[in-house]
Amino acid sequence: MSGERRLGLSFQVYMLECADGSIYTGHTDELDARLAAHQLGTFRGYTSIRRPVRLIFQARFATRDEAFAAERRIKGWSRRKKLALARGDWKEVERLARM
Repeated sequence: MSGERRLGLSFQVYMLECADGSIYTGHTDELDARLAAHQLGTFRGYTSIRRPVRLIFQARFATRDEAFAAERRIKGWSRRKKLALARGDWKEVERLARM
């Protein structure tokens, strides 16, 4: 169900810095399990050949739809803007948004 909301459970958007310096953005409802899968290479795709990875950002959302929308939005951002978000530098995120 797309707008799924589960009692006591949240959905998270996360960013990983990969071994090659690139940034991967995803969303999940089980962050610890997803991070382990990325580290082990069992989460196939982009990160499986760019390990190890390091969690640099996470944010919680009430629904999967909200988390997915945030993931898509962040994926469209520049590297500089993603790194500013990871640092919690909202002033820089706003400045880069105006560019």
